[in-house]
Formats: sequence, structure tokens, C-alpha cells
Amino acid sequence: MDHPLVLDPTGTDIQGESVRIRERGAAALVELPGGVRAWSITDQALLKGLLVDSRVSKDAKQHWPAFMAGEIPPDWPLFLWVAVSNMFTAYGADHRRLRKLVAPAFTARRTEALRSRIAAITAELLDELAATARRDGIVDLREGFAYPLPIRVISELMGVPEELNPGLRTCVDGIFDTSLTPEESQANYLEMYRILTELVAFRREHPGDDMTSLLVAPADEGAQLTEQELIDTLLLVISAGHETTVNLLDQAISALLTRPVERAKVLAGQVSWSDIVEESLRYEAPVAHLPLRFATDDLELGEGIRIAKGDPILASYAAANRDPKIHGDTADVFDPTRPNKEHVAFGYGAHHCLGAPLARLEAELALPALFERFPNMGLAVDVSELGAVPSFISNGHRRVPVTLGE
Repeated sequence: MDHPLVLDPTGTDIQGESVRIRERGAAALVELPGGVRAWSITDQALLKGLLVDSRVSKDAKQHWPAFMAGEIPPDWPLFLWVAVSNMFTAYGADHRRLRKLVAPAFTARRTEALRSRIAAITAELLDELAATARRDGIVDLREGFAYPLPIRVISELMGVPEELNPGLRTCVDGIFDTSLTPEESQANYLEMYRILTELVAFRREHPGDDMTSLLVAPADEGAQLTEQELIDTLLLVISAGHETTVNLLDQAISALLTRPVERAKVLAGQVSWSDIVEESLRYEAPVAHLPLRFATDDLELGEGIRIAKGDPILASYAAANRDPKIHGDTADVFDPTRPNKEHVAFGYGAHHCLGAPLARLEAELALPALFERFPNMGLAVDVSELGAVPSFISNGHRRVPVTLGE
């Protein structure tokens, strides 16, 4: 207990690290950047229990003594993850108020209305991939497909003008990059706020049928939303709305490219694309570890596990999704035919991801379109050369180079 496992900020071996944490127990101490210690929860049942426990909060301003005492500086690499004022960090009634303001943008009707737009963007990207392949021979499916699709969808949903997109992308990447220095982290944080302030100003001048305009209106009328909450809510939706889907697409594509049997089954209709999506979410959670929650009281959790009041808690989704207690001896096997694909990739309880249906829709439209357009596609490098994004939060590859085999 005195020697926590130090998380690798570069995320080089997320699943191997998850095994090492699990070996220390259902709840084990890990060390985050800056020497901050937290309890990593790898047991899925225990994690679900904590995610719905009223004695567990996401509000560092109320429930993390180190943060309240000013011991967590603004240049701490994970500062934004705990300092923002939006539904991600809100607790109790505040969380319900903020979630209610965002929920209208993610209703089943609004999500379904995006189907034709997602299909159109997918078709455009496939044409661009084909053109790139004819010119260069090899295309990077993360850069040319998995990344641009979600960011274009969420940018249109949010009403982000095109000129702000490159800066937003860079900043969102930085938020998830746990290998940044304190100086780089703070510079990224300040630039993100500058861009979001510009977005709000633009939509005040040019309101439209988009989520930013919907949120600006109540903020301007003084209805339940401060300016800080408005900016931080946009930060949450834009970042969460694309990074997780990028990784979902990336991991599903990579899984099928390295498993010809499963690929043949789905293309023959023996396995559904929904099965591929759910098993991809289970097998490689798009978010490996999600910081942070805090115990609002001493927690006695059985099996000798005691989390003290104020202790930080890390939701370790990648490990919990491969919990042998849930998935048995095949927990580490990618198997779209498994009857139980239970996972917590989108969280659980009150903070379950509002955008989960949109992410699933994007994947269930984009994946079949890609594999049906390029049935002879193959990896251009060994799987060991795909690398990892520099993060223990974001679980994706650095690149997915392929030949399209047209």
C-alpha cells in the first residue's frame, strides 16, 4: 500500500498495466503525474457500486482536500479534469441542473436526425482515402478516417465555425495527453479557453440551430448557467464528443484488420456490426482511466478495502471491462460472438455518457461503409508498429497505416 504503481504517462502498455494494477487488488493505489495518489478501481462490480454511491463525488472544489487547500496548481497536467465547472465535475443537484441543459442536444430524435449527415461525411472521407491511396499507396485510417468523422459531426452539432476546428483539435489532443510538461499543459489549457470564448462570441453574434446557440441563450438570460459553466460545458461536449469515438473507430478497425476470421464473419453477416462495436468498447475501452472522483466519507468496501474521506478515485474502465469475474478466462480475447459483452466504456450511473447513442450510431454507420468499400484493405505495418497515443486516459493508436487494396 505504501508503494503505489506509477502510471505510465505515455500509455504505452495500457492493458499490461491494467493487469498489474488488478494483481494488487480490486482497488489499488496508483500514482498520477505530480505525485498525486489515487485508488484505481479495476473490479467492475465494485466500480459500478462506487459510480452510483452518493458518498462519491466528482467535485474537487468541495471534496478533494488537496485541491481545496491550493496544493493542486493550474499547471498540473490533469488540472482541467478536476477544475472545470460543468456536469462532468458537478455533484448532486448541480449535476442534474447542468445535465438537463445539455440533454436536449442528445435526444434520440436529434441523434437519429444526424444519420444522413454521418453517412454523407463517411462517404466523403472514403473518397478522400481512395484519392490519397492512389497518390501515396498508404493511408492512415486514424488520421484520415477515425479522427475527422467524429470531429466533423460534433463540430456541426455544436455550431463550431470551420476556422476554429484546427485549434480545437490541437487543444483536445493536449487535454488527453498525460505526457505534457506542466508548462505545456497550462499553455494548452489557456489556448482552449481562448478558442471557446471566441466560439461563444461568434454564436452570440450569429445564433443558429446548434448546441452552442442553445446554451448561450439561457446563459444570456441568466437562467441557471454562469459564463464559466457555459464555457466548461462546451469544453466537455467537444472533447468527450470526439476523442472517445475516434478511439472506438480506431480500435474496432484495428481489431478486424488483425483478425481475419472475425472480419470474414461480419462481412458475411454472421456477426452484426453492433456486436463488433460493443465488443470493441469492451475489449479496448476508448477511455482507459477517467480522473477523478473523491470519497465524501470513509468507505469500507469489504475485502479489507478502505478508502478514506477525501481520497481520489480513478475509474479504470479498461481494466474493469476485462474483469475475469465478469468475462471469465476469455476476458482478454476479442470475441464479438460472446453472449455477455457487459462493459462500462461509457461510464455508469448518473454520469453515464449522454453522447453514447451518437458514438454507437457513428460507428455502426462508418465501420461497414469502410470495410465494404475496401474489402481487400490490410495493415501496411506490423501491429507492433501502430504505437499508442501519449496518454493513460485516451486509449488509441498513434497511427493505423493501411493499403486499401483497390
